[in-house]
Amino acid sequence: MQSQLIRRMLEHLGAGRVVHRERGDDALAAMGEIRPSVVISSLYLPDMPGTELVRMMRDDPDLERVPFVLISSETRPQMLEPVRQSGACCIVSKPFSEAQLARALQNAIDLLSPEAPFDPEEVENLRVLLVDDSHASRRHIRRLLEEMGVGEIIEAENGREAVTRLADTMVDLVLTDYNMPEMDGQALVEYIRTQSWQASVPILMITSEHDQGRLAAVEKAGVSAICDKPFEARSIRQLIAQALVA
Repeated sequence: MQSQLIRRMLEHLGAGRVVHRERGDDALAAMGEIRPSVVISSLYLPDMPGTELVRMMRDDPDLERVPFVLISSETRPQMLEPVRQSGACCIVSKPFSEAQLARALQNAIDLLSPEAPFDPEEVENLRVLLVDDSHASRRHIRRLLEEMGVGEIIEAENGREAVTRLADTMVDLVLTDYNMPEMDGQALVEYIRTQSWQASVPILMITSEHDQGRLAAVEKAGVSAICDKPFEARSIRQLIAQALVA
C-alpha cells in the first residue's frame, strides 16, 4: 500500500518513470540496468535494511552519487544514524504528505545541481578542511564540494588530526562533524578559536547531534553555522557562502 501511495504521489508530481522493487537485491539489479535519478526506500526491506541498501550504493562507483531518500516511521537515533552518515539527502517521516515528498525530491535535484550562490572563480581558489570520522559522510560532502568547484579539499578523521592539518596549512573554511573520537567537534571549534593561528577561519558544523545543550555549547565556542544531517544541498551552499563573506 505504501508503494502504491508513493507511486501515485510521484506521478502527480510529474515523475517521468517510476520503477518499483520490493527487495533490495532486486533494486540494485534494476539500478545496474538503468541508473536512477533518485532512489526512495523504506528502512525495512524483506532481504536487507535500507541502511544496507544505501551502503551498497555508496560502495558502487556507478551509484554512489545517486540521491537516496529514506521513508520510515523509525525514530531511534541508533537505527537512523547509518543513513544520516551515508549521505542520504533526506529522511521523510511517516505519515507524510505529498508536499513533504516533493521537498525531498527537490533536495535530490539540488544535490545534483552544481549551482552555487557565489562566483565559480572564487570557489575554485578555496581550500576546505573536511573533518568527519565517517568515511561515507566525508565522501558524500566531498562530492558536493567538488561539484561546487572547490579547488582543494583536505580531509581529517577527527579533531586531533584536524589540528595537525591546521598547524601547517592555511584553509579558507572548516567543515566538521560533532561526534568524533580523539577530539570532538566542540573541542575542535574551541581549539581553533583560542589556540590556532587561524582563529578567524569560518567553521561550519554538519552533524546529526540533536542535544540542544551540546549544540548551544558549540555555538558559544564560536562555530559560524550548524547544519543537520541529512542536509539540503541548497542550504549547505548558502551557509558556505554566508560563512565566507561574514
